[in-house]
Amino acid sequence: MPLSDFDRYPLTFGPSPVHPLRNLSRHLGGAQIWAKREDCNSGLAFGGNKVRKLEYIVPDVLASGADTLVSIGGYQSNHTRQVAAVAAHLGLKARLVQEHWVDWSDPVYDKVGNIELSRIMGADVRLDPGGFDIGIRSSWEEALADVEAHGGRPYPIPAGASEHPLGGLGFANWAYEVAAQEAELGVFFDTIVVCTVTGSTHAGMIAGFAALEDAGGRPRRVLGIDASATLAQTRDQVERIARDTARKIGVDRDLRDDEITVLEGWAGDAYGVPVDSTVDAIRTTGRLEGVILDPVYEGKSMAGLIDLVHGGEIGRESNVLYAHLGGQLALNAYSGIFD
Repeated sequence: MPLSDFDRYPLTFGPSPVHPLRNLSRHLGGAQIWAKREDCNSGLAFGGNKVRKLEYIVPDVLASGADTLVSIGGYQSNHTRQVAAVAAHLGLKARLVQEHWVDWSDPVYDKVGNIELSRIMGADVRLDPGGFDIGIRSSWEEALADVEAHGGRPYPIPAGASEHPLGGLGFANWAYEVAAQEAELGVFFDTIVVCTVTGSTHAGMIAGFAALEDAGGRPRRVLGIDASATLAQTRDQVERIARDTARKIGVDRDLRDDEITVLEGWAGDAYGVPVDSTVDAIRTTGRLEGVILDPVYEGKSMAGLIDLVHGGEIGRESNVLYAHLGGQLALNAYSGIFD
């Protein structure tokens, strides 16, 4: 059915802003770079890309009669912080499993940034020693069972909301939002650059732009920059969620292979650990534009964008839309990289 037929509970201010990064574009000497700012899209705990996904999940939460949102992420998960915010907004409880996904030695890594905000918002935060994996986690399933055993009515939201059946709809809608903003701005973004880890942000974009293309829109590239360091697993998940979301919103063809692009080279050896290119991208964007990126997601996708422009894979004639997904709060847990 068309995307407009799905129930949506507004949690954002409206369309997230789009603006040119003129200094960065001049610095790179190639494509014209713009940013679409999911980091300032909502009044709920600094927003971010997961709020947009939760807009389509909340109606199901409310219909279920649940009293507790149960989700999972790393210690510095942007997603769990946004789940905590939405729970507070709805008057619900939140149980958050925060696993040890990142081998990072900052002494306050489990106390500041995203996890601090989740605690401020009243979430029941449980630290877990489990390592990184984008799949379904037993610790999360155990948390769901524990809430139920204590008389609660849990609602399951997997990591990044990506494995949720509705997880791709938020960024399918993002694609439609981009098309409307292009009409207002008089620009066409032939290339979209987005960070991808659990996959539904990138996958939703692919599905949404496929629907627009089938309705007569111009084709464009959606380039996912892997930040998971588990490339094969992430690509498989992006492809599966994109195909499922496309079917849900009425795309009556199989997605082409060229519509599903996940690029490696900027993740480093492990999820959540910044490498030299990450730090360089954060510094470059901050000094040229006053735009702050994080060391887990956006620093890596911007490093990819910079190299793709420098190397000519993104041509000089391109208009590039950089999806800024948020996450800057995690910088507080990475203070040592900017000594």
